[in-house]
Amino acid sequence: MKRYLLSTAVALGLAAPALAVETTDVLDTYADIAAANYGDSLITAQRLQTSITALVTNPSAETLTAARAAWLAARVPYQQTEVFRFGNAIVDDWEGKVNAWPLDEGLIDYVDASYGGPSDENEFAALNVIANPTFTLSGTEIDATTITPALLEETLQEADGVEANVATGYHAIEFLLWGQDLNGHGTGAGDRPWTDYATEEACTNGNCDRRGQYLTAATELLISDLKYMAEAWADDGAARTALMEDSDAGISAILTGMGSLSYGETAGERMRLGVMLNDPEEEHSCFADNTHNDHYYNGVGIQNVYLGAYVRTDGTLVSGASLSDLVAEQDTALDTEMQSKLSAAVMALSRIKHAAEAGFAYDQMLERGNAAGEALIMDGVNGLIDQTRSIERVITVLGVDGSAIEGSDSLDDPDAVFQ
Repeated sequence: MKRYLLSTAVALGLAAPALAVETTDVLDTYADIAAANYGDSLITAQRLQTSITALVTNPSAETLTAARAAWLAARVPYQQTEVFRFGNAIVDDWEGKVNAWPLDEGLIDYVDASYGGPSDENEFAALNVIANPTFTLSGTEIDATTITPALLEETLQEADGVEANVATGYHAIEFLLWGQDLNGHGTGAGDRPWTDYATEEACTNGNCDRRGQYLTAATELLISDLKYMAEAWADDGAARTALMEDSDAGISAILTGMGSLSYGETAGERMRLGVMLNDPEEEHSCFADNTHNDHYYNGVGIQNVYLGAYVRTDGTLVSGASLSDLVAEQDTALDTEMQSKLSAAVMALSRIKHAAEAGFAYDQMLERGNAAGEALIMDGVNGLIDQTRSIERVITVLGVDGSAIEGSDSLDDPDAVFQ
């Protein structure tokens, strides 16, 4: 909401000129959206927990299907929060606990023989903690008789300093619900049987009770982590307080987050790299075949922040003074351009989403020689790159220092990808 100065002009009955949008109001809106967005992520994770409890307590095809649906629903608000990552250290330092990817799933559970075993890069790539109640890690004997949140967070997450040892967060839960996607570029997602959680007599693939322990512990930890971040953006929370300490630095943080998610992270590491490698393992949500939604809601999250408006999962609107307002006061044409580029990028990402929902899965789009798939993905990549160029112009017009948009070899130095 724009503020107006009551001045002599008002006393004389003249129209009062609008003051510049208050930067602190823009930052307040941004923080309000973050609090609401992480709050929605927490609420949907709690619903996921209810569904997972039902699956573990009463395993069946129906309870597994319900848990998968709850996981998919939980991703909708969370993916919109990724725009808060790169400019806010408190978020970026925390994010790996909840959304780290890719992961060596053999650390967690059984995998197909084609997966392979330990490697020079990761000695624990096929540890399978679910099947092993004790194991040795970095020379220390680990008691994993009971799988707890502490075991996952303090011992297994990035075990031995390897980032691919992802033991926590959405993608660990995704793997436990879907299992590996062994279809390559073919149709279908992972197809873990519900009997992987069945009682002893009906249990498939062994260790069903421990698998349920792991899934329960990972979900409990996800909720704890999301609660922490929702509180960090609440009034007097650590993330909100850090943002408000310096107005210019706060605006720079917003633009850094928008630009880095748009360019280096989504356009580069998550999309262009997959096209270059033609590798279905480059899907962000490869077990569930949900990557099309991951990309789409990243785009929506960027747009939310610029426009200062977020639609919560219950349909209510959180909105206020926006970056768009701030830019419009300096350069109306640039604001129009920025809004247009954001809309075009979201539209390009929505075409990928609609195609996937119609049966043309993202891993099929990545297949070498699939011209239609490559065109869909590259339209999204180009839309994100295009809006990033406008974000860079916004940085210049607002004159904020310190905005550093992250790059990607896939965009900036493609030859390096294959070296």
